Amino acid sequence: MAVNDDFDPTPPAPRRGPRRRAWINGLSARLLLLTAAFAIAVDLLILFPAAASFHERWVTDRVRAAEVASLVVEAAPYATVEDSLADRLLVGVGADTVVLQENGIRRLLRGTPKEGATPHLIDLRESDLAARLLDPWLTLLGPDDRRIQVIAAPRWRSGDFIDIVAEAAPLKAELRTYVLQIVFASLVISVLAGGLLYAGLVILVLEPVRRVTQTIERFRDDPEADPRPIRHERVDEIGRVEDELNRMQQEVRSALRSRARLAALGEAVAKISHDLRNMLTAAQMASDRLADSGDPTVTRALPRLERALDRALNLAQDVLAYGRSEEPRPDPRPLRLVPAIHAAAEDAGLTDQGVRLIQRAPSRLRVEADPEHLHRILVNLMRNAREAIEADPERDGIGRVSLSAVRTGDKVEIRVRDDGPGLPARARERLFLPFQGSTRRNGAGLGLPIARELAQAGGGDLVLDVTGPGGTVFLLTLPAQH
Repeated sequence: MAVNDDFDPTPPAPRRGPRRRAWINGLSARLLLLTAAFAIAVDLLILFPAAASFHERWVTDRVRAAEVASLVVEAAPYATVEDSLADRLLVGVGADTVVLQENGIRRLLRGTPKEGATPHLIDLRESDLAARLLDPWLTLLGPDDRRIQVIAAPRWRSGDFIDIVAEAAPLKAELRTYVLQIVFASLVISVLAGGLLYAGLVILVLEPVRRVTQTIERFRDDPEADPRPIRHERVDEIGRVEDELNRMQQEVRSALRSRARLAALGEAVAKISHDLRNMLTAAQMASDRLADSGDPTVTRALPRLERALDRALNLAQDVLAYGRSEEPRPDPRPLRLVPAIHAAAEDAGLTDQGVRLIQRAPSRLRVEADPEHLHRILVNLMRNAREAIEADPERDGIGRVSLSAVRTGDKVEIRVRDDGPGLPARARERLFLPFQGSTRRNGAGLGLPIARELAQAGGGDLVLDVTGPGGTVFLLTLPAQH
């Protein structure tokens, strides 16, 4: 036995790329990212005001400490506080220089101005929100030898303002520690809150949506399988969606079963109609031979027999035409409308002695239509009009079928009008429904549904325009020749 050296007994690794990509693109991942984004936004909203508050509180404490130290020095009786002690009191404030301005006169309480870069000014007398939010980050990101100058109005003593200059390094160190603590605490709180929020969304939203999605996928794979309804006790919007999905599946399954039964019934009817048509054709040929017999009795009964055979044959042909799975695809071409009208009128049985045609279409008007489809549509409309007039006992089979046509844009509107008694109200609503819209006793109700289907297949439409005691008008719309 031959051995394949290229055979690898190791089974292939499962492909996880599409599943992983599906999870990344799914609703779960998006909700997780959205929750994380909200948590970060909350952290930033907490961090910036907290840092600004700490920064302002720190510099304010230094100013107040300098103010208190100056009061201690100046309040000693007979200035008994020695210079070295006063200097130590002001050094404890953490300021290099302390200046007090009173009545427009500046007085240096401690230190001497240092040479170097101009210190960053922080004026606590002004309420600039943008500057207060920005100052902490200037301190954190600034150099270690940065200095700050703080000006504030005195609280416990008289004077215009107190001005101190201090090194920013201590503030920077304390501010960094504080910001890190805030960030850590905010992250912990955000992770816990975000996790609880995500878990709630998973339970309340994602799991029901996943169940609905799986139900839809199962239904798509096998719509006729036994239903597996979604069981729940929810009364919110998702519960309503699940209820509507269950109801929709039941209705679609019922419609599919009805469609399958109708398809089987239609196939049987088509076969019966085909055989019946052959029988009726043979009977019609036999009636033609009987016409030559010369028997008076046969001659009197023959017209009734021929009319019955014609009605039965038309019924069989209509059932066969409608029972086709689909009509042949239209082959549109430029057609002159007037010759098509006259050819259809002849086949519809319009004559000058009975129901006659009055044609008002322009001789040069052309449409884009399939010749066979257009002929069937016009024959159906004209034959229906003729039969409606002939069914009126007061007309004695005399009437008119008027046909007018006009081009509107890229469409041609054809109106077929008769002067018959009009359509009854009960027939108007079901006029284009198969087996339901016929107003004749022996009609199948298939002519107009087939005519509309042919018109729509060719890019047009067929609708009932007007009906009443003065007659009925059908509007046929077809594409005009380009």
